[in-house]
Amino acid sequence: MIYHILTVSEWQSAYRSGCYRPPSLEQEGFIHFSQAHQVIAVANAFYRTAGDLVLLGVEPARLTAPLRREPPAGAPPLGLPTSELFPHLYGPLNLDAIVMAWPLLLGADGFQLPPGVI
Repeated sequence: MIYHILTVSEWQSAYRSGCYRPPSLEQEGFIHFSQAHQVIAVANAFYRTAGDLVLLGVEPARLTAPLRREPPAGAPPLGLPTSELFPHLYGPLNLDAIVMAWPLLLGADGFQLPPGVI
């Protein structure tokens, strides 16, 4: 399983359209994903002020676009080694690859993984 963080409004828009194409796909050529152990570091580094968030659980075998594990574009989020690789999807996310969606809540000490994320 790989994971993607997005806002509730982005999730609702993707659900209505039947496909998810975030701005990073046009700007960088891929959609950013995380492995389970990377989710909290990514959320705390990039999403602290984003508002209501959703964490998507995606089954890589169901993806219709190519998935590659690559280094981050910049420095990895705090707490992750510089050698860390991240999943990048080179095309839109087909919604039938999404197997779960959880609210991602910010607590006093930062984000925490929702129950059931493995």
